[in-house]
Amino acid sequence: MTKNELRKKYKSLRQALSEDQVEDNSLNIANQLLNLDIWNHSFYHIFLTITNQKEVNTDYILNILAGKDKHAVISKSNFEDYSMSHFLLSDDTSLTINSYGIPEPSNGIPIATQMIDVVLVPLLAYDTKGNRIGYGKGFYDRFLNECRGNVLKIGLSFFGPEQDVFEVDPNDIPLDICVTPDSVLRF
Repeated sequence: MTKNELRKKYKSLRQALSEDQVEDNSLNIANQLLNLDIWNHSFYHIFLTITNQKEVNTDYILNILAGKDKHAVISKSNFEDYSMSHFLLSDDTSLTINSYGIPEPSNGIPIATQMIDVVLVPLLAYDTKGNRIGYGKGFYDRFLNECRGNVLKIGLSFFGPEQDVFEVDPNDIPLDICVTPDSVLRF
């Protein structure tokens, strides 16, 4: 399958999930994360859920980060150059929903990309080598390319990997780990 065919397939699979399935699976993913040895870092970049795309609900993970006294970092997308700027999520952060349904900070404390230790990565599909397919604009590949070489890249998915390895572009950045509701895959 092409990347576009895989995007359509996984968007359709997600849309077929009930709201209860999305919530249950999201909670299971958060619980899987609790079992990983990743909590000795300070700055965790997390995506905020695009509800109409039935993405993993990251509210559960945000609660874990708060409970562990970790810094949550969120992004604001620039659709002119497909870049992201990053901000510390705090009680004072105001969120607005952009035209793509993405919750974004409208204010906040900027965080340099080099400060981020762990990135929780949204995706539509991924393969057994850790290659991921997102929505196709390259935001996360650009962002991950700016991060330190040792940043931990963790994908979150309701589904298992595609068995056929994807075609990769030179700019594609693979995941280190992908967490599903019932498994943790390391690449």
